[in-house]
Amino acid sequence: MLKVLGQKAGFNFKPVSAAVALIFVGSAFAAEEGGALPELEVQGKKENPYKVEKSANQKFTATLKDTPKSVTVVTQDVIRDTGSNTFQDALRTVPGITFGSGEGGGSAMTDRPFIRGFDSQSSIFVDGLRDLGAQTREVFAIEQMEVLKGPSGAFDGRGSAGGSINIVTKRAKADNFTSGSIGLGTDSYRRATFDGNYMIGDDAAIRLVGMVHDADTPGRDSVDVKRWGFMPSITLGLNGPTSATANWYHFETDDMSDRGLPYADNSGVLHHRPLSVSKDNFYGFKDKDYQKTDSDIGTLELKHAFTDDVVLRNTSRYGISKNKYVTTRALVQAAGGASGLLNLNNQARYTKTETLSNLTDVSFIFATGTIKHTMNVGFEWSKVETDQFAALTTGTLSSPVNMYDPDPSRPSNLDVSFSGTPSNTTTSRNHSLYAFDSIELSEKWIVNAGLRYDKFKINRDSTTAADNATADHTFWNYQLGAVYKINDRGNVYASYGTSSTPVGLNNGDGNQENGYLLSGSTANLRPERTKSFEVGTKWDVLDGLSLTAAAFYTEKYDARVLVANDVYANAGEVKVKGIELGAAGKISDKWNVFAGYTYLDTEQSKTGLIAGGMTDLGSAANKGNNLPGIAKNSASLWTTYSVLPALTVGGGAFYVDKVYADPGNSLYVPSYVRWDAMASYKFDDRISLQLNLQNLTDKRYFNQTYTRHFATVAPGRLAFVSLNFKF
Repeated sequence: MLKVLGQKAGFNFKPVSAAVALIFVGSAFAAEEGGALPELEVQGKKENPYKVEKSANQKFTATLKDTPKSVTVVTQDVIRDTGSNTFQDALRTVPGITFGSGEGGGSAMTDRPFIRGFDSQSSIFVDGLRDLGAQTREVFAIEQMEVLKGPSGAFDGRGSAGGSINIVTKRAKADNFTSGSIGLGTDSYRRATFDGNYMIGDDAAIRLVGMVHDADTPGRDSVDVKRWGFMPSITLGLNGPTSATANWYHFETDDMSDRGLPYADNSGVLHHRPLSVSKDNFYGFKDKDYQKTDSDIGTLELKHAFTDDVVLRNTSRYGISKNKYVTTRALVQAAGGASGLLNLNNQARYTKTETLSNLTDVSFIFATGTIKHTMNVGFEWSKVETDQFAALTTGTLSSPVNMYDPDPSRPSNLDVSFSGTPSNTTTSRNHSLYAFDSIELSEKWIVNAGLRYDKFKINRDSTTAADNATADHTFWNYQLGAVYKINDRGNVYASYGTSSTPVGLNNGDGNQENGYLLSGSTANLRPERTKSFEVGTKWDVLDGLSLTAAAFYTEKYDARVLVANDVYANAGEVKVKGIELGAAGKISDKWNVFAGYTYLDTEQSKTGLIAGGMTDLGSAANKGNNLPGIAKNSASLWTTYSVLPALTVGGGAFYVDKVYADPGNSLYVPSYVRWDAMASYKFDDRISLQLNLQNLTDKRYFNQTYTRHFATVAPGRLAFVSLNFKF
């Protein structure tokens, strides 16, 4: 076998005091017997379904415990136990992540997470390679999800101002099994999954994972989801120094597009929540609105181990992602409009993103005298091309609509189709060179350093000549941290990291607030720069429980702000201060826990010279305001307990503070607490039955918001039973 490289409900809470207390929690464990831990007898490794020791990303040259950054890993067991079916479902277990939506001019209703104050839609990776293209991701092919917190440009390249998310997929391995699940529930919930892995001789294996899902959305009139996908993979050379793994991911959705509820006022003058009407209300057209996404992504990884300490990898990927939707948005009528009526607005978009990328890297372990080095050095290049197709409309949209009793089946004379040729094409090319090194100076001290160089060029070619633009940037990013091991169970660390965010980061297929869209007025701007300082501690306690705590300060400078009408400059600044607490693993053989708390204090500290409206972070009127889309306090707790050898029960609570929708802090969605529960009964080693109750109290809250227009209503109560099998 190859050696793994580098492996060795409100709140009355004082977050800073709690962080300081946990940062020095190690003293309580080191106090016994003059600073040494009591001697423990270990009898074999026990299964720990909620805790991960080592990242699947080879850029992490040390264990997660000895990495001087905050990293949260959502394991496959957490995903299964919580009954999560989508990317957003699974990430609700990670405090500090909120989700935004988009308008018609940007990619709407797709995965748009915010991490530590910043939009991370373009900082989502699959098996270490960037995964651009507007998507609504599923979990059926996911092994685990790794959330890297804080500016991580050295790890990820462009973007990653608040962090990034790396999805680790299921791949063929040395095993034989057939597993899956069949689920039925309320609101027409139907779901089936399959996961089979089979050896081909002694040195190769194939794996096939698949899923079909069909359900209504609890508490949302006429909103349903239909999805299916599969991912076959094959690995050759399981037992030799040279191996090859190939996979193909296909996923399709056919969902009802849903713009939720409009805000009660969008003038920016007063503080307002979304409209006070039934959260069941759907203002779209059942026979006209839809959202369809389609992804095909193929990956080939070649790996050769020259020795146990030197491994060379090459990963190539080609993918096409499509996002097409027609949606109806409700708007509060202007003053003087008829009472009880809402105006309607139609939005439509069709984009196709084609990606070609390659990563070549080498991991190696060596020593310089008494100092041990674990390094990863790599070269990465990519080409991403995004086509946008113009919407072609005929007829008129039926408007206005009854605010209190809309009829989703009402007729509409509006028909929407899309042109056969793109109205604009955005093409980006990126070349990167990076190096990471974990330097073990002694048994107590580890220094972690990373350096990355990126050359990023982007071009927008439009049928409208005025929209044509080109930008060409080079930038360096750094990562430097030190870990001091107090003892075998715990350490303290300090780190510094940077990131760079150029204009056009999302290739024209994301949300375009604050000049992110490549245009004539933004093409010559420097990349926004972000830097962060973090101190923290990581401890292993009890029977396998990991405790973490961190305090951090992040500053974005050279931020794009308005200095005149449609004129931007690198003159802005944003500050984020916060703490994070986390717990993952086993309290005992029967008791698992996955929990965390995040406090974020955000500020638009330097803005532009003019008031650019509610949608612009650089507006002079917004100086001193909080960042939109961010919760100051958020917490999650998920736990399971084996009551009997065959019976496991569990539950969780998820709290998110008030979230401002707009940079002017005039609109917001209120805080909420959601409660979930589960129970699982194991008939034997092959068959089990699992019950999940999501949103137990049928709390009607909002889980996404977009600037001044609307907020998306979260699903109501859902109950479903899954029959799980493995042979």
